[in-house]
Amino acid sequence: MSITPSQALACPLDGLPLHCTGSVWRCTSGHSFDIASQGYTNLLPVQHKRSRDPGDSKEMVAARRRFLTAGFYQPIAAAVSRAVLADLPADASISCLDAGCGEGYYLRQLATAVPDEQTLALLGLDISKWAVLSAAKRDKRATWVVGSNANLPVLSGTLDRVLCMFGFPVYPEFARVLKPGGRLVQVDAGPDHLRELRAIIYPSLKPERTAELQTPDGFSRLSTETLRFSIELTSPEQIADLLAMTPHLYRASAEGRDKAAALTALSLSVEVRLTCFKRDLCE
Repeated sequence: MSITPSQALACPLDGLPLHCTGSVWRCTSGHSFDIASQGYTNLLPVQHKRSRDPGDSKEMVAARRRFLTAGFYQPIAAAVSRAVLADLPADASISCLDAGCGEGYYLRQLATAVPDEQTLALLGLDISKWAVLSAAKRDKRATWVVGSNANLPVLSGTLDRVLCMFGFPVYPEFARVLKPGGRLVQVDAGPDHLRELRAIIYPSLKPERTAELQTPDGFSRLSTETLRFSIELTSPEQIADLLAMTPHLYRASAEGRDKAAALTALSLSVEVRLTCFKRDLCE
């Protein structure tokens, strides 16, 4: 296999192509963006930020890194890799963006699944600088950028695949950056996802209703599958890491968080929905 960094970046200020010279990305208008010593580039202009330090905190990123590295969500990563690589020629050369890449786990897993004859150009983007910093430290093969799904710093019609893992899909932007026929692979939590944890941290557990995922404009739905499996957390640290990487950390009351902190082991149900969309060939 050949894993390469993506070159499909666009200037976040004017949308012109960015070209890399040494340790700087530049557009023809003269805008320049330094590649940090850790290997990532910040393409999130101040005017596009909603807060001073948006996205996951340094502590949340570290918790997610520990949890995912332990392999608890490996079945999800394997299913995503299969979906990304499905129906490709044996000698295919494709580009893939993980829009909301976190600390890069799913792109790293994808890289290990690519057959020897295929070439994959990787681009990881997250609004959290701490997440992108962690990803860049772990893998130097991809292009890592701080940016927003709402204004992807990516050239139009240049990508073959886009991943959206438990994230915030911005379908018009995904449609813009994908080539006609390119695929969006989206993973969302199902109604029974982490049910046992939610039953502990909330006073009452209402049945979650997962609304039917609508097919966004510009796309056709290819497939939807539900993944279900169980995981066993065997230490307070693992339970704390899982809670820290989910929205439940902030939704739960102090009493609920205390209940979770008192646990020493926990059996959990994992349920996610994996949906593949195909970018329409014409508008």
